[in-house]
Amino acid sequence: MTDLTQEQRTMVAQFQMYQQQMQNLLMQKESMKIQEVELQRAIEELSVTKQVSAYKITGSIMVSKPVQELKKELEEAKEDIGVRLKSVEATEARFESKLKELQSKLTEALK
Repeated sequence: MTDLTQEQRTMVAQFQMYQQQMQNLLMQKESMKIQEVELQRAIEELSVTKQVSAYKITGSIMVSKPVQELKKELEEAKEDIGVRLKSVEATEARFESKLKELQSKLTEALK
């Protein structure tokens, strides 16, 4: 990197920064998708149970709650994750665009 101009070094640093942020974002996205699947499974299980109450882990204890109340809480949590996922996906699209832009600029500058 010693024969690069200051502008090229800056672009390389930006490119690396965006790559790192993209990796972090993709890990967050994967974690959210896993949570979403787990919530959906729990909602499905509560939908078919014949029990009137179920247990919810709150901190280090288990609390008995009505099934319908738990189901509502899980559906709200799933909806929240869905909104956050959309936000993460929008950020991912912006990062991809910026990475492509920087990559083409770097490719052109290094010819």
